[in-house]
Amino acid sequence: MKKKDPYAALRIKEFSIFLVLRFAMVFAWSMQFIVIEWEVYSLTKDPLSLGIIGLMEIIPAVSMALFAGHIVDQKEKKGLLLKCILGFSFISLGLFLLTWPYIVSDLGPKTILYSIYFLVFLGGIVRSFLGPTTFSLLSLIVPKKLYPNAATWSSSVWQIASFSGAALAGLSITLIGVHWSMCSVLGFAVIAIIALSQIAIKPILNPKIGEPMMQSLKEGVKFVVNDKIISGALTLDMFAVLFGGAVALLPIFAQDILKVGPEGFGVLRAAPAVGAFLTMFISAYVPFYKNAGMKLLAAIFVFGIAIIVFGLSTIFWLSVFALFMSGVADGISVVIRQTILQLKTPDHMRGRVAAVNSIFVGSSNELGAFESGLTAKLMGTVTAVVFGGSMTLLTVIVTGIKSPTFRKLDLQKDIEEHEK
Repeated sequence: MKKKDPYAALRIKEFSIFLVLRFAMVFAWSMQFIVIEWEVYSLTKDPLSLGIIGLMEIIPAVSMALFAGHIVDQKEKKGLLLKCILGFSFISLGLFLLTWPYIVSDLGPKTILYSIYFLVFLGGIVRSFLGPTTFSLLSLIVPKKLYPNAATWSSSVWQIASFSGAALAGLSITLIGVHWSMCSVLGFAVIAIIALSQIAIKPILNPKIGEPMMQSLKEGVKFVVNDKIISGALTLDMFAVLFGGAVALLPIFAQDILKVGPEGFGVLRAAPAVGAFLTMFISAYVPFYKNAGMKLLAAIFVFGIAIIVFGLSTIFWLSVFALFMSGVADGISVVIRQTILQLKTPDHMRGRVAAVNSIFVGSSNELGAFESGLTAKLMGTVTAVVFGGSMTLLTVIVTGIKSPTFRKLDLQKDIEEHEK
C-alpha cells in the first residue's frame, strides 16, 4: 500500500499561496479583534462592553450569511475575495484613525466607543462574504483527491493564524501601542492582496447561474438540514464555541484577576496558538479520519474541561496550560469539521453550505463573546467561564447519547472514494 504524502496539497503552488493569503487575513482579523477588545475594555471597564463587540459583528454576519452564500455560488471567487479584503482594509483604516490621539483628541470616550462598534458592524457584513468565498476558492485550487489533505492544512493554518494573531496583539499593544498595532493589521491585509494576485481566476461551477435567490437559499439550507453528519457537526461545534467563549474575557483575567498586564495577556493569547500549532503537525502525519465522530466528541469534551480549569485557576502558568489544551482540542475539532464539509459538499453549493457553517459556528464566536460578557456581568467573571465550560461538557454528553450515527462516524471510506 502506497504511503500517503502528508504534504501532498502543499506541493501545489497555488494552494501554498492560498495558505499565505488565508494566514494573512485570519491573522489580521484576529489581531484586530483583540486590539479592539483591549481598547474597548480600557475605555469602559465594563465586561458587557466586550460582549457588545461580539454582538455588533454577529448581527450582520448572521443576517447576511445566506444571501452572501447565494452570491458566492453565483459569482467568480477571486474578484469577490478581493472586494472582501478591500472592505476589511477600509475598516482597519477607520480603526487606525480612531485610535490616533492627534485625530480623536477632541472626541469623547462614548463617541470613540460607538464609532468602534459601527466599524465592527461593517466588519460583520464583510465577514459574511469572506468565509464562504474562501471556502469555495479552496475547492477550485486542489483536485478532489486532495481535499482531505488540503482541508487539514487550511484549517490548521486558520487555527494558528487565529490564535497567533491574538497573541501578537497583546505583545504589540505593549511594544507599540493600540494605534500602531492597528497599522500592523493593515500591513497583513496588503500581504493578502499580494498573495491573491498570484492566484488565477477560476471557473464558476454552479450550473444554475441566475437561479432565483429564495429558491437557491432554500436548496442550500435543505441540503445542510437533511445531511445529518454535516448538521450534527455544525450544531455540536456551535454550542461548544457559544458556551466556551472564555477567551473573550481574557482582558479581564489579565488586568484584574491574574494581574499580569499586557505582557501576560500576550502569553495567555499565545497559549492556544501553541496548542493549535502542535495540532497541525499531528494531523498532517496522523489524520483524524478514522472514528472521526468519537474523536470530535472527545476533543470538544477536553475543550470544556480546559475552559473550566482556566476559569478556576488563579495561578498564571496553570491558566496558560489550560488555554494550551483548549487550543489542542479546538484544533482537532476544526480539522475534523472542515474535512467533513469539504468531503460532503457538492461543488455548486459550497458558498451556501459555508454560509450556513458561518451562522452555526463562525458567528458563534461573536455570540459566545456576547454570552460570556453578559454572564460575566450577571454572575461574575469566574462563574461565567465555569458555567460556559460546564455547558460545553453537557452538550457533548447529550450529543453522544442522542446521536449514535454521529458517534459512529468514520470518514475513512469517504477518503478512499475521493482518492480513486
